[in-house]
Amino acid sequence: MERSSTTPGGSARREATRQKLYEAAVTLIAEQGFSATTVDEIAERAGVAKGTVYYNFASKSVLFEELLRHGVGLLTASLREAAERTEREGGSKVDALDAMIRAGLVFIDRYPAFTQLYVAELWRTNRAWQSTLMVVRQQAVAVVEGVLREGVAAGEFSEEIDVPLTAAALVGMVLVAALDWKSFQPERSLDDVHAALSRLLQGRVSGRG
Repeated sequence: MERSSTTPGGSARREATRQKLYEAAVTLIAEQGFSATTVDEIAERAGVAKGTVYYNFASKSVLFEELLRHGVGLLTASLREAAERTEREGGSKVDALDAMIRAGLVFIDRYPAFTQLYVAELWRTNRAWQSTLMVVRQQAVAVVEGVLREGVAAGEFSEEIDVPLTAAALVGMVLVAALDWKSFQPERSLDDVHAALSRLLQGRVSGRG
């Protein structure tokens, strides 16, 4: 999973190593689960020494917690950029939400293993990193909430909508639809899936408009 920016010198080399560890960990944990995945396996998959893992992360749990922060951070940045780009282009708030749906699908298409892992962890409540997971989840949902609140203020959306729940529903819709796409309908294109979700967003599924 790529970092959104780079740093010079030794920091850049260390960041490159951490990227390799993220990639190795997310793939292995998605394949066989957190408990069954060992630090030795992560190091081998990343092509580094076991000591390198502990140099960068205090433990396997810390590595996984940082992986969640990193991955959801990338998703959040993608959603925010989609909304800001739409605003620069003069689009409506509905356009911004539609652009964010597409950005979410692009992210999931690029990082399917991380998405599978993230959704699975949302259902678990006994993990050491549960509080971190809730924080990063809220960061992603908050971007959508912001667009909804702006739309309500501008009169584009009804004042009666429940903003937090609607934002969570939109994010959840993208995650679940994308996982179904990847698992059961892989022959469909990203454009096809986006079009279907866009119709739901714009209320064009009843055949009345």
